[in-house]
Amino acid sequence: MSLGPPDPNRVVYNSFNGRFSDNPRAIYEELCRRTPDLEHIWTIKDETAAEFPEGITAVVPGTPEHAREVERAKYVVSNVEMRENLDKRPGVVFLQTWHGTPLKRIGYDNRYVVANPAGFERDAREYVRWDYLISPNAFSSEIFGRAFRGFDGEVIETGWPRNDALNAADRRQVRERVRAGLGLGDDQTVVLYAPTWRDNLVHEQGPAEAFSLALDVDEIARRFGDDHALLLRVHFLVGAQLADAAGPSVVNVSAYPEVRELYLAADVLITDYSSVMFDFAVTGKPMIFYVYDLEHYRDQLRGFYFDFEAEAPGPLCRTSDEVSEALEDLETISATHADRYRAFTDTYCYLDDGRAAARVVDHVFEELR
Repeated sequence: MSLGPPDPNRVVYNSFNGRFSDNPRAIYEELCRRTPDLEHIWTIKDETAAEFPEGITAVVPGTPEHAREVERAKYVVSNVEMRENLDKRPGVVFLQTWHGTPLKRIGYDNRYVVANPAGFERDAREYVRWDYLISPNAFSSEIFGRAFRGFDGEVIETGWPRNDALNAADRRQVRERVRAGLGLGDDQTVVLYAPTWRDNLVHEQGPAEAFSLALDVDEIARRFGDDHALLLRVHFLVGAQLADAAGPSVVNVSAYPEVRELYLAADVLITDYSSVMFDFAVTGKPMIFYVYDLEHYRDQLRGFYFDFEAEAPGPLCRTSDEVSEALEDLETISATHADRYRAFTDTYCYLDDGRAAARVVDHVFEELR
């Protein structure tokens, strides 16, 4: 039986193959604000089903139902490669939102793909299916055009839709709600630790065996006591393995559905080479970089697109003690790195003004123009 033309009132979303988060969520919320007539279909896994709102249609990735929904809908919105043999019929619009500003090399530029060719080739086959690719800034647009070889659609510079929440009118209320829900006091300094994904450890050994925290989070928690609260946010593929690794003074928020709410709840970010730095910079709050393996990560593993040491909008720390010392004097590190921070946001965050999702919808969803 013929399916007929793709239905412009149906949108399929995929965020990290089963989450309710990130840029697809922000686009969904913008579409919901504009019209009540669309049918929204989300890819869902059993363990994430509770994250999703009522009124959406749920499909499990990789099932015949999922393939059928992709065929029926006019619009497909995803922030990762979907890695499935899904037919893309004429008339279907595939919007790839991606999920991070690139410091680390990606796609065909990623040196590590040599060690993981099967996975990369599977991803690369999808580039040709994308009709639109969201970019947060001019710097990223140039990289995306090269790294996603085979993509011949349109790169649209809009900023990240997910970061609209960081400038929203209710951001203070969200901060208070999230802190209360996590049991955090109003007078506590909340530290969010979010290290990056490390390809070599996970691909070579598997996440359960390989991934451990390099930062001594328990020692930092003991050093600062009840005045501080430490939130631990690692990649969702390894978060479960670390749930019990840290002591009771550390709150594991790796499974928290929406990281943008954690940015609002936090007072300071500790990271390394993760793209969370570009998003957190929108808040203007201080950042500390724990870069114990900088040379190895930069020169042997992933490689960088710019001089991170020269541009990092915060101190580069090599030891847990140095991280603690930076945490003890946030006012000083903010003042010391103010010019770098301003240059960083001017280069990478100038489109994160709270209107990115609206710009995406205006450009891509032609029925709503």
